Amino acid sequence: MTQRLIEMLKGFRRDEEGSSTIEFSIYFTVFFFILAATVEMGYMNLRHALLERGVDLATREIRLNTGVIPTYEEVRQKICDEAVIVDGCTENLRLEMVQVDPRNFTAIPLVADCINAEEDPRPVRNFVPGLDNQLMLLRACLKYKPAMPTTSFGMALPKDPQGYAQLVATSAFVQEPR
Repeated sequence: MTQRLIEMLKGFRRDEEGSSTIEFSIYFTVFFFILAATVEMGYMNLRHALLERGVDLATREIRLNTGVIPTYEEVRQKICDEAVIVDGCTENLRLEMVQVDPRNFTAIPLVADCINAEEDPRPVRNFVPGLDNQLMLLRACLKYKPAMPTTSFGMALPKDPQGYAQLVATSAFVQEPR
């Protein structure tokens, strides 16, 4: 019985059928995870680029529309109109706008004010439109669900308990005289 088992194992070791299947399954798995991480990273970069573009266009409109002070909702809607592929933008975008003194600069808090679906709605941390010739900082924080959260890149993103990651875009501008 033992002799027969040893003969079968020797035959199995010499047989090369199916060896390419093993190589294919190993290489395909590695290639697939690299491809999935690339897709997730590309989609995240596209979202961030559109958020940055929306913030830049909104700040340009604020800066050049002299005599008109925009509301929080108007600025948020303008940014979301420009960030066309971002799902749920108006529900997941939170803005901060503060006036800063260029001669005595104090930075805004490092942690962005983002919406957390688990918390009750809270007031905006700071949104002051500013006056003529004032240096203003506008920061937008967008919460989004990763496209492939189970890939290595999707798992590495810092997420809240609901699985939302965040993108932050900041812009500085000077209010034009009215």
